[in-house]
Order: sequence, then structure tokens, then C-alpha cells
Amino acid sequence: MCLTHSTGFSNFWFVEPDQKLHIHFEPGTRFSYSGEGLILLQFAVEHGRKAQGLGLDVGDLTRANFDRLGMARTSLVWHDGLDSNVADGWNDQGQPQPHEKRSKVRVSGSMNTTISDLSKFAAALVQGDGLSAASRAEMTKPGLHITTAHQFPLFLPDLPVSEQHKDLFAGLGVVVFDGPQGHGFYKGGHDGQTANTVVCIEASLRCVVILANDVRFEAGFAELVRFILGDAGVPYDWEYGDHAGKS
Repeated sequence: MCLTHSTGFSNFWFVEPDQKLHIHFEPGTRFSYSGEGLILLQFAVEHGRKAQGLGLDVGDLTRANFDRLGMARTSLVWHDGLDSNVADGWNDQGQPQPHEKRSKVRVSGSMNTTISDLSKFAAALVQGDGLSAASRAEMTKPGLHITTAHQFPLFLPDLPVSEQHKDLFAGLGVVVFDGPQGHGFYKGGHDGQTANTVVCIEASLRCVVILANDVRFEAGFAELVRFILGDAGVPYDWEYGDHAGKS
């Protein structure tokens, strides 16, 4: 439920009017993006295991995979002095913003990486490198049908069945879809000054990775992905609404 964003949580506790976490619908019944759900999963991996004497650190788990893939400049925490060309960002008003330097592992947004490193990760992911065939298939299997017109704002009502994206589903940690080039998956994100997207098409093993240090560039993602991959049916109209494809 955490990986399919169906916990019922809002995105984060601090956006709630009383700044307390609430469950807004029956968990497992519908998609609603939640970084808080990913943090719950991190808590379960780290503290749930510790209760059994098998404590696991998510930072260490990811580091092992990053090292295996040669992602030397990727980490879930900031390492002072190890990065020679740090990119600051620009917000939606065109104002410069300093690079965030997270000191604690927070799976919903603390990672620092580079375009070279993240491309290695995407290549491994689309090929199933490091995963069993069963796990890889489970990750991008259509798991939970997404029935809203757009991803945000949260808790939108379901569209009438005739208007829903019939091939739009939550996979495990990714959104999966079927388009003119077959089955694909993607994941995007942003904060106040950066934006990113990763799109992969399974049949051709082709991916596009975009990292932008200006959040305004997110409006151009759909057009750029289409230019590189052709018409793959990436559902950016659902993710970005009226801003999809407009630059």
C-alpha cells in the first residue's frame, strides 16, 4: 500500500489543517500520492526489523546498490566536501534557491544524485538488474487502477468510468501505463526549486531521464520526452493537468 500510494494519507502531515496525520479513505482502495506513505515504509523496514533484532538501515541498503551500479555520487544523505559542482536551484518565481543538504535519510526526497548516476539506475531498473524475474514483473504489474483526472490536488473524485484512463495504474513505486509502444513506467517529482522525471519503455528498453534545477522546466517535460521517445503514451496530462506539454 505504501508503494502504490494507497495508504489514505495526505502527501505529508504538515499540510493537514491540524498538522496531524489522518487516514482519508480505506487503505488499499485508491491511489493518492503520499510521501508520508513512503516514510512509513522506511519506518517499518528500519524499526520493525529492529524489534526482531534485525535492524536494517535504508541508507545502507541503498548505498550497497548505488555502489554496485557505479553511482559514486549518489546518496540519501549529504556528504560535505565530496561534491565539487553542486547545483543550486530556481523556484517558480525565478528566484535562486540554495541546494538542500539533508543530514538524515528520508526516502521521500533526501537523495542527492547526478544525471550520469541516475541514468545508470534507470538502465538497471528497466533491465531488472539485481532483481529476480518475479520481483521485476511485480514492480511494473498494473496493481491499482488510477481513476482520477489528475494526480493533484489530492483526493480528487473518481472520473466517470467512461472518462478514466483505462491503462493507468500504480505499480510498486512507479506509475505504469500502456501506450503505442507497449508497456511503460515512469516516476517524477519536484520540490520548490528542482524537478525530475524518469520514463522507461519495456519492449525497447529505452528510458529518458531528466533532472532540472529550475522547477519551471517541469512544464516542458512532456514535450521533451515525446521528442526523444516518440509517442509513447506517457500520461503527463494526468500528472501535470493543464500544464502538460506546455513550455
